[in-house]
Amino acid sequence: MSRRTPSRVVLASLLVMGCSSTPDTDDSAATTSSTTDTETTDTETTDTETTDTDTDTTPATQCAGGPLADPIPGCAPPVLPSTGDFAQDCVDRINQFRWECQCLPPLARWTSAESCTDQQSADDQADNMAHNNFGACGENAQNTCPNWGSEAQIIEGCLQMMWDEGPGEPFIEHGHYINMSSTSYSQVACGRSSNGGVWSNQNFRP
Repeated sequence: MSRRTPSRVVLASLLVMGCSSTPDTDDSAATTSSTTDTETTDTETTDTETTDTDTDTTPATQCAGGPLADPIPGCAPPVLPSTGDFAQDCVDRINQFRWECQCLPPLARWTSAESCTDQQSADDQADNMAHNNFGACGENAQNTCPNWGSEAQIIEGCLQMMWDEGPGEPFIEHGHYINMSSTSYSQVACGRSSNGGVWSNQNFRP
């Protein structure tokens, strides 16, 4: 699920939520990313001459002009090797999507909020309600991976599903991506709780 602090102009009672559930969970609040088939164009070659076009698609080349207006379609970078620290792996994965998929600057790891985000994740898991304790750690926006099978599945699967939502409206269907890609935030804290499943809140702030 995703949530962000609404504008002060909006009624304070406005809540905008969504969640990224495990693929085998039937959750009406979960958003499912639809994928479209990308047309493949075959380059015609003649017997007399074959032209090979080398296209450098490394992030350094793609990002030479700065952040992209929209994410690269179908961007699914391979998961980085684990550091053995879930919070670091989570921040690294979010920043991997930001840089490799849209040329966005990295978020700093908000270490001072991690213990709070761990407890917040545990409280939400105990309540079985995403965002039930939103704001407890001073965050401005929050994404949640509720009751996934393992920490590795959250890093590889849940965060990918969130990014795959892409830009658009309404917020409830695109909020995870919007929070992950926002240039309004500069820090993120990843928390987790393991009680049957693994629950992870990711808290964002300017």
